Amino acid sequence: MSHVYLGKLTLYWCDECNVPLLGKKCAKCGSAARYVDCTPPGDIRPAFPYDIDLINSAAEDAFGHSGLIPKDKLVVLNKAPYEDRLDEIYVDGRMFGAIRFDPSRLKWMFMPRAFAARQMEVKKGFVIADKGAEKPLLGSSNLLGPGVVDCDPDIKIDDEVIVLLEGRPIAVGRAKMAGEDMKQRKRGVAVKVRWNGYDESPILMGGQTWDDAIEANNNYLGSLEGEAVNFVRKAVDKYGLPVAVSYSGGKDSLATLLLVQKAITGFDILYINTGLEFPETTKNVYDVVEKYGLKLKTAEAESFWDAAPNFGPPSVEARWCCKVCKLGPITNLIEGSYADGCLTFIGQRRYESEIRAKSQRIWQNPWVTNQISASPIQNWTALHIWLYLFREKAPYNSLYERGFDRIGCWLCPSASLSDYEYVKREHPDMWARWSSFLEDYCKKVGYPAEYITYGFWRWRNLPKPWEELRQSLGITLNKPEYKVDTLNFVMVAGHRPCKDGSATAEGSFDKPLDLERLQNMLKPLGEVKGMDGVLYVSRDGGSLQVYATGTMVARAKDKDSAASMLRMAEKAVRRGMLCIGCGVCVGACPINAITKENHKVTTGDDCNGCGSCIDICPLVKFQRKEEHVS
Repeated sequence: MSHVYLGKLTLYWCDECNVPLLGKKCAKCGSAARYVDCTPPGDIRPAFPYDIDLINSAAEDAFGHSGLIPKDKLVVLNKAPYEDRLDEIYVDGRMFGAIRFDPSRLKWMFMPRAFAARQMEVKKGFVIADKGAEKPLLGSSNLLGPGVVDCDPDIKIDDEVIVLLEGRPIAVGRAKMAGEDMKQRKRGVAVKVRWNGYDESPILMGGQTWDDAIEANNNYLGSLEGEAVNFVRKAVDKYGLPVAVSYSGGKDSLATLLLVQKAITGFDILYINTGLEFPETTKNVYDVVEKYGLKLKTAEAESFWDAAPNFGPPSVEARWCCKVCKLGPITNLIEGSYADGCLTFIGQRRYESEIRAKSQRIWQNPWVTNQISASPIQNWTALHIWLYLFREKAPYNSLYERGFDRIGCWLCPSASLSDYEYVKREHPDMWARWSSFLEDYCKKVGYPAEYITYGFWRWRNLPKPWEELRQSLGITLNKPEYKVDTLNFVMVAGHRPCKDGSATAEGSFDKPLDLERLQNMLKPLGEVKGMDGVLYVSRDGGSLQVYATGTMVARAKDKDSAASMLRMAEKAVRRGMLCIGCGVCVGACPINAITKENHKVTTGDDCNGCGSCIDICPLVKFQRKEEHVS
């Protein structure tokens, strides 16, 4: 994958103290630091004991060596671009290797560098090269089958392997041949080499703690804190608005809270309980508020579980959950609490994403118009954050110590498969509920169980690596094809009165709907707009919502008007979904707004909404009568 530069790469190392540094000189011993090259964006973070245990376990599983990384050394991780999750590992300030979650095997894989390989007693996953292969290997060539002297016979294709020559690691890479085939010295590539060369780097003494790292970085932390506190004070003076800190229970917002607390007094804490927060997160919010004696303002989101049947699973392209569970509540909370608006400090950092890297430190929220947002930690890496929290002895979320590198909604479609594995382990009951919902959804759309297993639900259109994975596993995710007699509609008897005197009527098809197709075919009903898994149609003071899952909600001045709108919408959807291109509607349109091509009709922008095309459609005239339920 291509490198993503979001900010300066700031990892240095003191070889005397064996600790990571944020700058070029160690504040503890005064030594000049060594720059450590890492893959952008370089959002370095500490490895907790859980992380080290995970790495050691993966190394033992692959190569038979136990306890690879000593528990008395400071280790940092760097999350690198990858289709799921991949963390580069740095020990003694050297690239030690990486650990990645393999989405096809659904397991963690350790990818050693030579620095790690030479510290292992390799009992499996080894390939012994012929002396004649030394020069090609050092020249970055792959290892060919005829160059194999011996190997672990249990090696499988795509296993991570270590290539040894006279007992020394000379290369590491991925097996492209099974062990038994290598032993027979078959022609072809045996190992695709990823890294090569003999390693002579010094192995440093252990015994360090994060307190040592804090002392070594105290000058940098002091400077960062001073700049951030000054930024907060200037922003408060400039805008003269009530001040709040948006606290999510994560590390970044905690650091922001501490900085604001050092800069000013008399601010509020805002917390939005989306209903999808980890229990540990909510507990942390209240613990922090109590510890620092702060004023908390909270808002509860409408139930995600009530909305999900209408919208279907949220996806990377259509994160409707953010609008329903986060944007709406925060808008209402701010409007209800701050009549003239507020200045909210947010834990946003440039190293999190390309969008945030391009953001200013102070910005106007386009969704919450009476909120000015500001980030005092915009240019901090995760290592800056963690060293600061360690120094302040701040009560951070306990989930960070159990494998999570980000804390948010636990079923977020932007999360990785490895994140979901953590959720399954920590909160099996929560994951079981989500899995049950996905199973019901799969039955409705005709998808196999692998749609859930491999997290394909996270996208409407699979990214290239995931599409390749789908194909390699032989998984079929065809869009459902409908026949006239398979699209059934159920209209709910009764109507809901609204506060303004209007009424709503609801109904549902038994199959998901192609909103891209329907956005054009619903034009006869009124003005159509689409967003995140739903179409909005407005006409004559009434409105209609059509969801991808098949649910429709009509709203009008009274129950009869709402029912009439819903019935017309049912006809329009049936016409749009099941159109066979007969062309009857083309001739029926009085203003020639409909055209036909490739057995499909298209409604032009000059449609005046007369509805002639709907009533004349054979799919409507000869449909089965809809069922009613009470």
